[in-house]
Amino acid sequence: MEIAHRRVATVHFTLTGEDGETITSTRGHDPLVYMHGTGSIVAGLEEALEGRSPGDRFEVTVPPEKGFGPRHPELVQTHPRSIITDGSEPQVGARLDAQTAKGPMEVVVTAVEGETVTVDGNHPLAGRTFSAQVEVVDVRVATPDEIQFGLG
Repeated sequence: MEIAHRRVATVHFTLTGEDGETITSTRGHDPLVYMHGTGSIVAGLEEALEGRSPGDRFEVTVPPEKGFGPRHPELVQTHPRSIITDGSEPQVGARLDAQTAKGPMEVVVTAVEGETVTVDGNHPLAGRTFSAQVEVVDVRVATPDEIQFGLG
């Protein structure tokens, strides 16, 4: 069976940056299980998986516009330390839930200097081209409940 719209695909993948460094991998962990054609994975990877079958192995390079999008400089902001209201000490690399005019957004602390904290709301892979080494493990028809409610 081939990967197609509303079929459930199970895949292993390893993402590497342009420098060859591994970004993340499902190897040694559970594979990714997703419903194809629903936008639950980045477009460049979903397009490369279309029509693939169990046992297929391939590599694809995904540019930012088909991956995690461009970096948005306006999502990097510096605020007073007092913006952290849970009483914790801000640490570089910490993930925080920020309240914005458009709703909640996860941000990452990128700098702590004196009484200021710099946070970045961009996805860590925004603006970056990456390669994906992919193995299709399984493909099956989605159940009616999965089609209606999603995988869960």
